Amino acid sequence: MTIYTSPFTGDVIQPTDVSYASYSISADLTLVWPINGNTSTNVAARIMDITPSTSGLSVFMPPANQVSVGQDAFIKNPSAFVLTIKSSTGATLGTITAGGTRYFYITSNSTASGTWSNIALGIGTSSPDATTLAGFGLEAEGATLNQTAPVSSVTAGYTFLDTDRSQTKVWSGGTGSATLPAASTLGNNWFCFFKNNGTGTLTISTSGINTIDLASSKAFQPNESCIIICDGSDFVTVGYGVSTRFLFSSITKEVTAGSYSLSATEATSLIQEYVGTLSNNVTITYPPVVAFYIVSNQVTPNGFSLTITTGVAGGANATIASGNQSTLICDGVNFYNANTVQAGASVNSLANGSAGSPSLYFASEPTTGVYRAGAGAWNVSILGTNRFEVNATGITVNGTGVFSGGVLGGIFT
Repeated sequence: MTIYTSPFTGDVIQPTDVSYASYSISADLTLVWPINGNTSTNVAARIMDITPSTSGLSVFMPPANQVSVGQDAFIKNPSAFVLTIKSSTGATLGTITAGGTRYFYITSNSTASGTWSNIALGIGTSSPDATTLAGFGLEAEGATLNQTAPVSSVTAGYTFLDTDRSQTKVWSGGTGSATLPAASTLGNNWFCFFKNNGTGTLTISTSGINTIDLASSKAFQPNESCIIICDGSDFVTVGYGVSTRFLFSSITKEVTAGSYSLSATEATSLIQEYVGTLSNNVTITYPPVVAFYIVSNQVTPNGFSLTITTGVAGGANATIASGNQSTLICDGVNFYNANTVQAGASVNSLANGSAGSPSLYFASEPTTGVYRAGAGAWNVSILGTNRFEVNATGITVNGTGVFSGGVLGGIFT
């Protein structure tokens, strides 16, 4: 900051003090300081009435580095139009509404543009200035503040910003991802609007231990939208709209041993796939609500089982063999197999299966049932062991046989 002082008195040197000036303008006005070397008559006075004859006009203040800090000017706009005040380099310092007055003063004169502050004095009497008060989500229209939700794009890998408050963020690509920053950096009551206008799923993830709707991420299908709100600790969505074109969602969950509880967010996915290598039996507890699921068991069983339950005492559970999938209905207590032969159907096909995972098995004993070991074979598995096979050459029984009614005909070897 440069302060010009007199070598004789030590006092701050100011331009020649012009107390008052009045300008009526029909084009932009450039002012000069009333100092030696400036020949223009458009001097910046301490008090000025500047009357524009139309909208969109600007007044350019003199270079800030030609005077000391503290140099000031009162500017009144008696017209019916908004007047814009700019620095000598074109930076907007403020706008003066119709009939309004502003007080401008220099706080830094290190450059020609300088740093200016201003105080709005209102119309007639002191009153708040809408332009000064307008923040994120608000815009000034005349003397009033109005809500706004400007639209901007979400790009691949985008991280949401504090300045996205009240904005409408739109995804327009295919499959992609975006990240919410730490909730503590945004604070309580930050929010933005979000819409997936793209052709694929956009997954929005949180940072650290933060969650969005109690999960670490949320997937938005094309045409889905919501309001994302931060409470300073986590994120929630309000008004989440599910697309009627892409109603289904899926999860893949790794399990190994013991008990797992499905969260409410996980349980909203219609298609459930389980993977992993089992080291013990696995029980997965679903929320006790009325729902419909397609469950695929793709674990490596190692002789262990995977059971679906609501956890409600006395409720019916579902056990799904590895490599198989089941369509299940939950009534809030029990799980029921929804697989049926449609009326009029004459054929119901099965997967080949294996001894450890029969194609047709019992809910309480998924390793006992029938399967197809190879071409032209029909096999029976008991507790995961092939005990009986019928093929093109005859019947093979693995193990000893007990024939209580005797055996008739044929030759036994």
